[in-house]
Amino acid sequence: MDFTRAKWRKSSRSQSNGQCVEVADNLPGVICLRDSKDPAGPILALNPDQWRTFIDGVKAGEFDVG
Repeated sequence: MDFTRAKWRKSSRSQSNGQCVEVADNLPGVICLRDSKDPAGPILALNPDQWRTFIDGVKAGEFDVG
């Protein structure tokens, strides 16, 4: 998949200590995530159903560290 036209923004759930996730939701049929500290690194691409499941997990605290 070509991500060159992805428009990245920092997630509203990112931490101010540098633990940031960037999201691109402008590509058809896919929502992309990446680590803001490594913009050339791997990209996680989710379909809309997977995105909803992921967001539900974030809201439920499933991914909280510490």
